[in-house]
Amino acid sequence: MARINFGGTEETVVTRDEFTLEKAKEILKDETIGVIGYGVQGPGQALNLKDNGFNVIVGQREGKTYDKAVADGWVPGTTLFSIEEACQKASIIMCLLSDAAVISVWPKMKPFLTAGKALYFSHGFAINWQDRTGCVPPKDIDVIMVAPKGSGTSVRRLFKEGRGINASFAVYQDASGRANDRTLALGIGIGSGYMFETTFRREAVSDLVGERGTLMGAIQGILSAQYETLREHGHTPSEAFNETVEELTQSLGPLFAEKGMDWMYANCSTTAQRGALDWKDRFHDASKPVFEKLYQEVECGNEAQISIDANSKPDYRQGLEAELKAMRESEMWRTGAVVRQLRPENEK
Repeated sequence: MARINFGGTEETVVTRDEFTLEKAKEILKDETIGVIGYGVQGPGQALNLKDNGFNVIVGQREGKTYDKAVADGWVPGTTLFSIEEACQKASIIMCLLSDAAVISVWPKMKPFLTAGKALYFSHGFAINWQDRTGCVPPKDIDVIMVAPKGSGTSVRRLFKEGRGINASFAVYQDASGRANDRTLALGIGIGSGYMFETTFRREAVSDLVGERGTLMGAIQGILSAQYETLREHGHTPSEAFNETVEELTQSLGPLFAEKGMDWMYANCSTTAQRGALDWKDRFHDASKPVFEKLYQEVECGNEAQISIDANSKPDYRQGLEAELKAMRESEMWRTGAVVRQLRPENEK
C-alpha cells in the first residue's frame, strides 16, 4: 500500500502493480467465494472473479435473475445454488443484494456466518445502520468491503477493456487476522483499477450523499430547472435540451473528466469563461446549504430509514415505476430520446 497526496491530503492507495493478481490468487487459493445476489453488482463482480481464475459460485433465488445467471454460464448444482446452499459452501460470502434485500435475506444468511468465514459487502449501508437493518454479524468472522465507484455494468465493461474501475475498501471486523489481505485480494480479483481506504461509515454516508447529490438527484434537478427556464422563455425543445444536457454529456463532460475543470475553462470561448467564473460562486452559495442539509439527513440515519421504509411497502415497485414513467415522459427526456437517435453514431 502506498501513501498518495490528493490535493494536500495523504491517503492510502493500493494499485495492481504493487498488489498483483498472482498475489491475490495465492491469498485466496483455498477459498470458495459465494456471490449472493445476481442483480446490479453481482454479475460484474462474479464474472470478473471467474475470468481471473478464482473459485466462484453464485447464490440466487429462482426467477429472472436466476435465469440471467444461467445464461451467463453459471451451472445449476455446480456453480449456481440457492442462497442458503451457496452461503453454506462459501468461505467468503459476498453479499451483493440490494440494501432492502439484505434486510429480508439476512435471517437466511446468518446461520451460515460461521467462525473463520468472511462477509463481504460493496456498500456500507447494512452494517453502518445495523440498528435499523438488524444486520449484526457474529464476532468470529471477518466483515470487509470493496465498493466499486460505478455501476455493475461499468465493473464488467471496464474489466473487459483491460482497465478496471476505481473502488474503496474497508475492514470493519478482523477476526481471522487475514481480513485486510482477503479484502485487497478480492478488490484485485473483481478488477479494481486502484483502491483507496475508507470505513463502512464513510462509504455509506458519502454514497448516499452522492446519489442524492451530484450523481443523480441534484443533476436531474439542475438540468430540469435550466431546461424549463429556457422553454418558458421561448426556446425550442431541441435548443433547450442541447444547451442543457447534450453539450454537457457529449462534449464538456469528457473534457473535464480527462483534464479537469480548469483545463476546460481555459479551452472554451472567452464569453463562456467569463460567465462560468462569474456564476459558479452563485450556484455554489445557493446549493451549499442544500448539501449541508442533505449530509446531516444522511449522517443521522433519516435517509437510510426512508429507504428502508419505502422498500418495505408491498406496492413499492408500482410506485417506483410511476415515478420513473413521469420522468421518462417529461418533455426534456422525450426530447432527449429524439436527440440520441439523431447522433451520428446512430446513422445507418
